[in-house]
Amino acid sequence: MQWRALVLGLVLLRLGLHGVLWLVFGLGPSMGFYQRFPLSFGFQRLRSPDGPASPASGPVGRPEGLSGPSWLQPPGTGAARGPQQAPRRPGPGVCGPAHWGYVLGGRDRGPDEYEKRYSGAFPPQLRAQMRDLARGMFVFGYDNYMAHAFPQDELNPIHCRGRGPDRGDPPLSSGSLEGIMGNSSEFQKAVKLVINTVSFDRDSTVQVFEATIRVLGSLLSAHRIITDSKQPFGDMTIKDYDNELLYMAHDLAVRLLPAFENTKTGIPYPRVNLKTGVPPDSNNETCTAGAGSLLVEFGILSRLLGDSTFEWVARRAVKALWNLRSNDTGLLGNVVNIQTGHWVGKQSGLGAGLDSFYEYLLKSYILFGEKEDLEMFNAAYQSIQNYLRRGREACNEGEGDPPLYVNVNMFSGQLMNTWIDSLQAFFPGLQVLIGDVEDAICLHAFYYAIWKRYGALPERYNWQLQAPDVLFYPLRPELVESTYLLYQATKNPFYLHVGMDILQSLEKYTKVKCGYATLHHVIDKSTEDRMESFFLSETCKYLYLLFDEDNPVHKSGTRYMFTTEGHIISVDEHLRELPWKEFFSEEGGQDQEGKSVHRLKPHELKVINSSSNCNRVPDERRYSLPLKSIYMRQIDQMVGLI
Repeated sequence: MQWRALVLGLVLLRLGLHGVLWLVFGLGPSMGFYQRFPLSFGFQRLRSPDGPASPASGPVGRPEGLSGPSWLQPPGTGAARGPQQAPRRPGPGVCGPAHWGYVLGGRDRGPDEYEKRYSGAFPPQLRAQMRDLARGMFVFGYDNYMAHAFPQDELNPIHCRGRGPDRGDPPLSSGSLEGIMGNSSEFQKAVKLVINTVSFDRDSTVQVFEATIRVLGSLLSAHRIITDSKQPFGDMTIKDYDNELLYMAHDLAVRLLPAFENTKTGIPYPRVNLKTGVPPDSNNETCTAGAGSLLVEFGILSRLLGDSTFEWVARRAVKALWNLRSNDTGLLGNVVNIQTGHWVGKQSGLGAGLDSFYEYLLKSYILFGEKEDLEMFNAAYQSIQNYLRRGREACNEGEGDPPLYVNVNMFSGQLMNTWIDSLQAFFPGLQVLIGDVEDAICLHAFYYAIWKRYGALPERYNWQLQAPDVLFYPLRPELVESTYLLYQATKNPFYLHVGMDILQSLEKYTKVKCGYATLHHVIDKSTEDRMESFFLSETCKYLYLLFDEDNPVHKSGTRYMFTTEGHIISVDEHLRELPWKEFFSEEGGQDQEGKSVHRLKPHELKVINSSSNCNRVPDERRYSLPLKSIYMRQIDQMVGLI
């Protein structure tokens, strides 16, 4: 019963918050399917459907004596892209558009069929239909949750009943439902219910990371929507609102602060009891993403309250992790001991354990304008390019395997395994934010290819064996998020087709009696009786936004950013102020350690697209060209993917 009021209130808050946005936002591998959509990943020379493979003694662009895909080769052998390497031009053996159309359309179809399906305009009627389908997907899941599970944490959609917290690994809101009410009155009702009923004074042990990104983030986002003087989403104000949600966010954050105490490194404990602090038997090991992805929410809270404490502890944790990176590669591992600073997990990659660490270095800079955050991100991005990126140097031209980011040893840069995980599909979206659109296009195509084969993304995919390592798909949003951001950057209808494919796959394979179920097995399409909360709050949201061109987020003139949990935050001058630093001038000052810093003003945000030689400013004219001229070159060499 101690969870009931807490979960009920948090649920309704999240429902109401996402309801605001919705109010204003107004293929399994059977034998035949596999033959039509082979997945070869460039392990052999590409073969034209009309003739034999191009003659070659070995893989193009690799030193003699080395064989196999360039993803298996260490950096420095043509597998990694360095800053001085020039892109290679296309050579013999590169298949043309006919092959791409042939693979997509089948043996009796050619490039015209492909062009018709993917290159043409996406009709407004079809776009509206997909928007309504995404809305209907949300409504079906949400209504069934309310009918069969509320106020429990999640919905078991197969047996139509509620699901409580995971007692063995209890996050505060991994089970707090994110849903969408659909109108301002419901949002206002939910906020009032939260204010009147929710208390964090609970004897409950929670994950610091999950409590921060899910609960703290939702409280802050809702508060910002209520107090926004422009009210771009309609009248979301609440009569007699007195910053209650902000005070609740403060209360929660104070209860999380003990996690940052009594650690020799400043890196927080992974869990804390909301009433008693860090448990006596607490684990001293934490993942890099969990400890280093708190700065956005903690920073927003500090700047709204004028209290530096929260931003300071979160920033200290980021710096502590950053200082533990390898001196040789610049990479970080995925698991660290918070007392000794010893890397327990030495794997460096873009997926689980590291993903949101990189994401929040960039997004912290976007929100707060701290140049140090951008410098760390740029250095991390360069190390990622030097040691994790394998394949041909140029994304959209040249020969060799298509680009891929692998998992390596943080100290040596040597390959540690041959799998990628589905969380890595967020990275193309992050590349869009820094202006590296061409690479984002290429990497996104890789993940979409896997989706196309299975109608879902397996949790882990072994690119050497060309088969899933971990077979389930819990309705994750990462690929959808990257699809949405790439469409916003390019306006190319290709991404609307991708979104339609994803929608149709979800409807076909995951819809069950009372909602949408986790796929237990992406090949046989068996399901698990669980609908994860992020499906409603993120997957459905990004799908809807993809098809809603007139969304206020796109049209209001206000710049918005989504947190790692999908909470919307406006990017404005207020969050770039440091009310506790009265001695700061507009041009600079000192940080917590007395170092001179330059604090960027809002109009300087454009530097995000030009501050690094590995970033490029997106050219809308360039990326609005017909699909064939932009996508065909890099996908032609990936014809085995889709």
